[in-house]
Amino acid sequence: MEPVFTDKGRLAVLLGTCALLASLELVTPLFRYRSGRTRRALPNLMLAAGVVVTNLALASVTASVSSIVTSKGIGLFANMHVDFWVLLMLGVTGLDLFAYLAHVLLHKLPLGWRFHRVHHSEPEVDVTTAFRQHPGETVWRLLWQCIGTVVFGVPFWILPLYLSISSLNALLEHANVRTSDRLDKCLRWVIVTPNMHKVHHSRVQRETDSNYGNILSLFDRLFRSFTPTSRAASATFGLDS
Repeated sequence: MEPVFTDKGRLAVLLGTCALLASLELVTPLFRYRSGRTRRALPNLMLAAGVVVTNLALASVTASVSSIVTSKGIGLFANMHVDFWVLLMLGVTGLDLFAYLAHVLLHKLPLGWRFHRVHHSEPEVDVTTAFRQHPGETVWRLLWQCIGTVVFGVPFWILPLYLSISSLNALLEHANVRTSDRLDKCLRWVIVTPNMHKVHHSRVQRETDSNYGNILSLFDRLFRSFTPTSRAASATFGLDS
């Protein structure tokens, strides 16, 4: 049976998770803030409005693409008769591969970096940094999501599930929360952890150009862009110029 998630339900879960992580940041932070927490969070939350508006405006595009490829039998998953959970895992993995590629190109292409540098300019990474995104980057990521949907023939019901998981993990990986090294080491064999993503926000170029994963850490290991997470707590965030 295909699950149905309302936009209001997804938004409620997202906001609830954001509030929870923001509270944990006060209790067990990875680093101490150098500037006022509320003052620096406001621009991020204002940028969130642009992300939401862009996503709402283009939501029908991704839905239409999925509907067309499914009805036409397009993609690697076309007419695949497998268990619900197997198809879900394949769909999430396929979409996450294209999210990884989209992220790599945001760093490698001049126009992509012009958009993405807004996200990397954050000098103190916390849960609100997940919302710090240029609308142009949002469009770019949605474009690659559509490409992934076509290549794999992802059914529409997988899209809201994938986007929900992606949004929740984005909040988690940016959160200024200290986690045990043992737990982080176990989790990062499967998912992108907070420590793993903090290294990606480092000012050191070779670290910035690594750990591109969105949900799964698989692709960083597969494409040799993985960097160990031992410097997460000591990394300096932001951009030099």
